[in-house]
Amino acid sequence: MKKSAVLKAAASESQYLTTAEVAERYRTAPSTVRYWKHIGYIPGAIKRGRRTLYPVAVLDQWDAEQAGGAAA
Repeated sequence: MKKSAVLKAAASESQYLTTAEVAERYRTAPSTVRYWKHIGYIPGAIKRGRRTLYPVAVLDQWDAEQAGGAAA
C-alpha cells in the first residue's frame, strides 16, 4: 500500500470513534455505550463490517445539545 493511501486511511479513521473510544471519552464501560446505542440514547452509530463506529462530529454536536439541556 502506498504511503498516501495509508495517510488517507488514517485520516478517515480519525473521523470515527470505536465503541471502546467512545466509552473512554464518556468515562464509562463499553457495555454501557452498546446499551445506549441499543435504546437509541446515543446518536449516529454506523456499522462497518463487524465494527460499530461513531462519527466524531455527531458526538460533538450531541455533547453540545446535552450541555445546553442541562444548563437550561
